[in-house]
Amino acid sequence: MRIGVIGTGRIGTIHANTLSRHRDVGSLILTDANAARAQELAHRLGETAAPGVEEIFRWGVDAVVITTATSAHAELIGRAARSGLPVFCEKPIALDLPGSLTAIAEVEAAGTVLQMGFQRRFDAGYTGAREAVRSGRLGRLHTVRALTSDQAPPDAAWLPLSGGLYRDTLIHDFDVLRWVTGREVTDVYAAGSDAGPRMFREAGDVDTAAALLTLDDGTLATLTATRMNGAGYDVRMELAGERDQIVVGLDDRTPIASTEPTGPPAADKPWTGFLERFGPAYEAELNAFVEVVRGERANPCDGREALQALRIAEACELSRRGRRPVHLAEIAGGSPPVVA
Repeated sequence: MRIGVIGTGRIGTIHANTLSRHRDVGSLILTDANAARAQELAHRLGETAAPGVEEIFRWGVDAVVITTATSAHAELIGRAARSGLPVFCEKPIALDLPGSLTAIAEVEAAGTVLQMGFQRRFDAGYTGAREAVRSGRLGRLHTVRALTSDQAPPDAAWLPLSGGLYRDTLIHDFDVLRWVTGREVTDVYAAGSDAGPRMFREAGDVDTAAALLTLDDGTLATLTATRMNGAGYDVRMELAGERDQIVVGLDDRTPIASTEPTGPPAADKPWTGFLERFGPAYEAELNAFVEVVRGERANPCDGREALQALRIAEACELSRRGRRPVHLAEIAGGSPPVVA
């Protein structure tokens, strides 16, 4: 199997490393807007670098992995679909709903595969939480508390391109909330704060956000995110039911300190970022993609799943800006688009 990897930045490099050593992948063709970066990675892995995207499709590949800037995702997904190629793409499909719907429509019209990169679905902690909820161990689930906290903010130049804290960061929490609970979000109320560095205000973004979500069975979920968590990278989910309560992301590297006299000590080596925290999950999702391409398993996260997470993010942004509750029914994409 030959796979084309479009984009060799941080996550593209991780994925290329995983695929290069996969027993079922014979070779890779790598390309990037920064040609020297792609060339250097290809040399290090013993793979082939292509001058551009055109060569990826012209030279012939069996599948495509897209890890470019988000602005290029939808176009590349459509190009691959028209070429009859299965695609793995980092989230999101696009920064807006129209772009996402168009790309999904192209994939569905072509009958090809689009697997989206929501790696938390492959994390041991979230998998265990899903099993606990679905087995009935917790009883009736009444409360979910989730958070994603980055240790340090991204570059100021990247913020205007990110889509904002809800679409870029909390979208992972929105996706895994649906995946763990098996429920849909019906209503949101969201707020944000830009009281931190000026670059957030200049980008029209917030550095800290919170949202209250109501699920279709009445379960309440609170989700928070921040770019300014100096203690370390912190990702957790607490699920409370009438019988039991569990937590994802609480271990000896969780960057939190107890003030109780008998509480656990602060982490000696707290998590610093998502690549470190979710390393095994990133590898597992690429292994799953190879199995999907080989016809050995069903798609674990298709475009429709990614679309629902984006719809929740859109609803939260609308709620934050309008300072009002938003029903998910107000957000486009709840039903399949018409394919011409």
